[in-house]
Amino acid sequence: MKRADDFKVRSAHLKDLTDEQLEQKFWQLAEQIVDPLIDLATKNTSPSIERSVLLRMGFSSIEAKAIVEGVIDRGLMGKGAGHVVYKVAKDKNIDVREAGLALAEGKYWDDAVNLFKGGDK
Repeated sequence: MKRADDFKVRSAHLKDLTDEQLEQKFWQLAEQIVDPLIDLATKNTSPSIERSVLLRMGFSSIEAKAIVEGVIDRGLMGKGAGHVVYKVAKDKNIDVREAGLALAEGKYWDDAVNLFKGGDK
């Protein structure tokens, strides 16, 4: 089966554009493709995804499970478990590992909730 060559017809609306306009058009179309993906990634996660993120940050599966449970219990799932650990580490001026272990032990949760209060990212 041979495909009909209709390139000239499909590209007619682009023929009078300058290189700069073509580049602008490209990035505009690229954003239209990527925006829904970013929206999905921002609004959707699961405990297994969050545990996976924490595993890649160097936590054990047991530590990750405890942190994710704490995130869920406090309504911070939409912020991301890794993000919660990072923000606590930054706020307490400690390393990420230390912050995550403290959260797994039940420490700093009130601070974590306050860091994200009011929709802060």
